[in-house]
Amino acid sequence: MRRKLIAGNWKMHGLADRLAEAEKLSEAYPDPACEVVLCPPATLISRMWEVLLGGGIRVGAQDCHPAEAGAHTGDISAAMLADAGASHVIVGHSERRADHHETDALIAAKLHAAHGAGLVAILCLGETGAERDAGAARDVVTRQLEAALPAGARAKDTVIAYEPVWAIGSGRTPTPAQIAEVHGTLRAALQRLVPDQADGMRLLYGGSVKPANAAEILAITDVDGALVGGASLDAVDFSAIIAAAEALS
Repeated sequence: MRRKLIAGNWKMHGLADRLAEAEKLSEAYPDPACEVVLCPPATLISRMWEVLLGGGIRVGAQDCHPAEAGAHTGDISAAMLADAGASHVIVGHSERRADHHETDALIAAKLHAAHGAGLVAILCLGETGAERDAGAARDVVTRQLEAALPAGARAKDTVIAYEPVWAIGSGRTPTPAQIAEVHGTLRAALQRLVPDQADGMRLLYGGSVKPANAAEILAITDVDGALVGGASLDAVDFSAIIAAAEALS
């Protein structure tokens, strides 16, 4: 049975005082039944690691550079993230794809770098509203997966997060049937791409996940957890999502 994973993406939110929310979570879930990861801005990774040290919640990052080191002003390598205390890193988020024009090839290189640094990569995939309306959602996520997933990807170092672009931050979510259809497509693609790892590799859903809909989403076949945006900034809201995952663990 795949262990549920609840990952919180703080995006570009959070100064030092926000660490109090992480501390509340750590106190409430010293040993959660599901896996829990918080991905704050890079400025807070090391301090969050100190706050969570010894507890059951891990720290992740939101992006990494594909190179191990070099003349890349303002960028952060996967090795640096690991050195700061991160155990996971998000790659290929739709906001990075859109705002920074990240290509599938660049995302593949970042995923490779994450693995090289010993980080668990959370690979984000998802279609736009126009692609969904055109009936191309399954084709889009399959293409993105094929382009980014290395042949050596393992269940222990790779997580796939389906985040329909049109649902992120919008308050809209696909129907359970739509989520199940895409997750089933991704599972079938994994069976073809990494057959010995496909059954163990976790598939997360992301896009307006909140306490009110978490239980329903997490109960869908082939949904092994959630990548949570805004609701992860608040300890009370995020705790409710963790509790929903624990109930199914």
